[in-house]
Amino acid sequence: MEAALTLVEVLVVIAVIAVLFAVFMPAVSHHPVRATRIACTNNLKQIGLAFRIFASDHHEKYPMEIPAGEGGTREFAAFGLVVPHFLVMSNELSTPKILLCPADKRTLERNFAELRDVNVSYFLGLDASQTNAQSLLAGDRNLTNGEPANSRILRLTADQPVGWTMEIHRASGNLLSGDGSVQWMTGARLRDQLRASGTAVNRLAVP
Repeated sequence: MEAALTLVEVLVVIAVIAVLFAVFMPAVSHHPVRATRIACTNNLKQIGLAFRIFASDHHEKYPMEIPAGEGGTREFAAFGLVVPHFLVMSNELSTPKILLCPADKRTLERNFAELRDVNVSYFLGLDASQTNAQSLLAGDRNLTNGEPANSRILRLTADQPVGWTMEIHRASGNLLSGDGSVQWMTGARLRDQLRASGTAVNRLAVP
């Protein structure tokens, strides 16, 4: 006849299970968050590649630096719209899907012809260039300078309380630089990047 577990043994087993749960649950629960961050990073890397392919065919310049008559979008910069700059690179981008972060609740648009700013997750740096590797080319749209949004163009300087809102990536985000590299950044690192950009005021078109 097998001996039954004593109350003390049962409590020990429960305690061990509780400890294991506390150790392993955070890793499991954060896995989807990490997956969306990686997917967002990959999106921005593909966007960066599209910009560089476009630049290789246009005298090493990005669309925002080129007049519309020469295949660019420089005239659209004043309006703060994002989509026109991506539309001229539709061949390089191949699909609008990469313009939407998986963590963003916005609606996916699969057709470039129907694409609108409300289907895009990423801001566009209107002053970015391939010759300035540290310029802000694109990144998650949940940026803030601590002031009420009153324009489609967000102007960022290093001496502002610049950071990320809780929307999308919870007070952090991805940033695509002028050289095509993508970095995950907190608000503090973002301010450092603004100082390194060499631009006093960074104009960002935010969808």
